[in-house]
Amino acid sequence: MRKWLLAGLLLAGGASAKTIVFGLSGEPVSLDPSVTADGNSAYVQTQIYNSLISFKPGTVDLQPDLAQRWTTSPDGLTWTFYLRQNVRFHDGTPLNAEAVRFNFLRWWDPGFEFGAKKPFLGWKNNLGGFRGEASSIVKDVRVRNQYAIDIVLGQPYPALGSVLADAGLFGIASPTAIRKNAAQYGTPAGLAVGTGPFVLRKWTSGVSVELGRNPRYFRSGLPRSDTLVFRFVKDPSGRLNELLSGGVDIAGDLLPDQLRAVQSNPRLSEVLRPALNLGYLGLNTSYKPLSDVRVRTAIAMALNKKAIVDAFWNGLGTTDGHLLPPPLARYHSKNVTDYKFDPAAAKRMLAAAGYPNGFTLDLWYMPVSRPYYPNPKPIAEAMAADLSAVGIRVNLKTADWAKYLQDRQDGKLQAFMLGFVYVTDPDSAYTYLIAGGSTTDIGWTSPEADAALANARKLQNPAQRLPLYHKVDEIMFREAVRIPIVHSRLLAASGAGVKGWIPSPTGSEKLDTVEK
Repeated sequence: MRKWLLAGLLLAGGASAKTIVFGLSGEPVSLDPSVTADGNSAYVQTQIYNSLISFKPGTVDLQPDLAQRWTTSPDGLTWTFYLRQNVRFHDGTPLNAEAVRFNFLRWWDPGFEFGAKKPFLGWKNNLGGFRGEASSIVKDVRVRNQYAIDIVLGQPYPALGSVLADAGLFGIASPTAIRKNAAQYGTPAGLAVGTGPFVLRKWTSGVSVELGRNPRYFRSGLPRSDTLVFRFVKDPSGRLNELLSGGVDIAGDLLPDQLRAVQSNPRLSEVLRPALNLGYLGLNTSYKPLSDVRVRTAIAMALNKKAIVDAFWNGLGTTDGHLLPPPLARYHSKNVTDYKFDPAAAKRMLAAAGYPNGFTLDLWYMPVSRPYYPNPKPIAEAMAADLSAVGIRVNLKTADWAKYLQDRQDGKLQAFMLGFVYVTDPDSAYTYLIAGGSTTDIGWTSPEADAALANARKLQNPAQRLPLYHKVDEIMFREAVRIPIVHSRLLAASGAGVKGWIPSPTGSEKLDTVEK
């Protein structure tokens, strides 16, 4: 009987029923939020740290986290965060406004004694420049009292809440732990200390990270497991095989063509991450034929987007005319649906634009698989076939990933495939796609769209910003410089008995509610 009971408490692979093993697609770069911007680091960091604000499970709506509440001044330039009291870091030191300011200085101030080991890209990509630079959105960080802190901006920035909600980038770390060993903080040889549901126990390079339950976590009853292990399994087929054998309880970042294998196994459950991404076709207006909006619209009408998405995303993709993905649908204009697939009308439009016999177009496809384009080359071949049907002679090209990205940014590519993942706010999405300085790849600007975005930033009421974002949606649909191809749900899977996992559109979520 005793042997039977022991067997019942153990799962395949030797994991206790109170242990969750997660198959991660690679090893974290670091567990110090100030030096990372990769998904694998973010996933582990999300378990160790809390941020000031967080996303409600399964959504991009904001909710309190370390800050119980927050306010914004009438001019939108000062955000005040009121912290929870009696919260402690894993090392027993208290969370307070000084600790939060310490973290902001690490991210923002290159001259801070305990600053990031190198410029923090997570900050630069989301909040402009660093302290002392004209491009810095943040102008000051002030302690108001022991449990209140002001973030002072140089210009209104309504996306600040969504930016700071990412615990994988802006998790609040223990100042004491950093001061103790700043050089090794976040490395396998050092510490990683937050206020989150799990505490770092052991990081075995090349193998796994093991976390244990935080007994003083401020959310009562959580976490529901005692041990959380992240195993590094680079290959998607390897992660699925580990799930089938019981070596892991959850397999993240699977491919669309693995969906049937998951669905056909009664011991597995598919888990679909909401589609917070975009795969698009960029058209560079510096190339003469593409400078005419009629030509760009004709290309959009010539592409059988639905057939392409159906063929390559295995039911996990959707297509529409919006650059913003479905979780941000409230920012979609009702006047935008999608480009109608109509090759005959596309040919007539090309003729009206002066290209009755079409033209030659270089179409660049990515050399790497990304969530928005899992199989870039055959997808590009399908696009080329559709375009050739209306007389556009396509040359398919690619390059090393670093060169591809640089040439795209420098405006050297005529037409190209690209996208984004995990943009949680319309302002940050549109800033990335169309704002001044971000459109060198397409040789195009829109004073009308820039003005709408600038006016939206001045409004503190989110409802008042909606019409302006709807206007930008309509402009981008009309101009057809970045043609939306796909918003894809990302596939993951869990094994028998796993419950409580709520995948976030952002790509990483706390696993404090997961149990088996």
